Amino acid sequence: MIRRAWRFAGNSKLWLAALMAGAIVIAAGDITPVEAASSGDVVNVRLGGAPGQTRLVIDLQSSVKGELLSRDGDAQRAVLGLSGAEVGSALAGQGQGLIKGWRLDTTAGMTRLRLDFAGNARIARRFLLPPADGIGTYRYVIDVVPADAPAAPVQAAAKAVADTAPIPPALRGEIADKPRTGKKIIVVDAGHGGHDPGARGASSWEKDVNLAAAKALKARLEATGRYKVIMTRDTDVYVDKVARVRIARNANADLFISLHSDSGPNAATKGASIYTLSDSGTERAARNAMNRGDWALPTGATDKTVGRILIDLTQRATKNRSATFAELMLDNLDGTLPLLKSSHRQAGFVVLLAADVPAVLLEMGFITNAEDEKRLNDSGDRNRMASQVVKAIDAYFANDVRYASFGFLAP
Repeated sequence: MIRRAWRFAGNSKLWLAALMAGAIVIAAGDITPVEAASSGDVVNVRLGGAPGQTRLVIDLQSSVKGELLSRDGDAQRAVLGLSGAEVGSALAGQGQGLIKGWRLDTTAGMTRLRLDFAGNARIARRFLLPPADGIGTYRYVIDVVPADAPAAPVQAAAKAVADTAPIPPALRGEIADKPRTGKKIIVVDAGHGGHDPGARGASSWEKDVNLAAAKALKARLEATGRYKVIMTRDTDVYVDKVARVRIARNANADLFISLHSDSGPNAATKGASIYTLSDSGTERAARNAMNRGDWALPTGATDKTVGRILIDLTQRATKNRSATFAELMLDNLDGTLPLLKSSHRQAGFVVLLAADVPAVLLEMGFITNAEDEKRLNDSGDRNRMASQVVKAIDAYFANDVRYASFGFLAP
């Protein structure tokens, strides 16, 4: 079981600020029910907006995964498949703004949502909000804009990365503007390396233990056929910490996993732990982006207040995803290797600072503890640990809950 439910926690000030910045066109109060819809898993359907943008929200009793079934170029209508929810009796209603009308039904086990547009339009973004802040339902949100509306500037700007730290030449061709293959992209980071050996155990260095574990995890992930794996290093070389973050961002990574081995003055201390980004680290990443427009998250915003709002919204969603994945990892690793009593921790480590890539740092055990060091250097224990991490990754993507990032998610 997952130890805690990590869910999107709304913040009314951020919502209001984002509305003023143009990141969210439709205020929550402007979305009103147009039908008293209630059938099967569907609790309600709400619409709001104007000719410039219309939002449709489906309140659901269960999580769903959306898939566009109609042709991308169809500007008159859109059909979405919603896996995970059923509609008992078909629901339909009049639209508003850019949506002329809508219909929800379940046929042959597949729930479909049909949207008829009032003029030429397209879906700009869609995402799922889990229950939070006293709201007991899931909310599947769809934003519709005119067909000729330009892409949001922040989406295009987020792809631009300044060359603030060198990426190893061997990796440049692998991560440069590669088209997505349909496989999830996992960046595995073996901590330390080269002239930075990390902590010293009785018979081994941290950099070597980390690299062996990273290679084992890469092999397990690739064996599934579901993932493309990029390693920040696959030999004993030093890679700058900032460059490790840029590798993940340039690759459009879905997850970033940094592997390390802990150390401490007390040789009796043992156990693994997982770190996600702290509030102080979040502030640091935001300052980096605002002051230098660098790898953290270039927003393209000319107004600093607007840029900071966009960064905050993105980081909030990313932190939620990182925390969710960290808890899944701990659940799967529990029983396979010893865990520290306080096993989920927060810190401002540089490798966790990418604002839009979910990231965790796994301390696999204490290299300064005899039992942990033996386990860290045992190939069988390494492979068992890697297999459990793969299970956590599978569970993370199978859950497929896309936390809202208010415009930073692709349609």
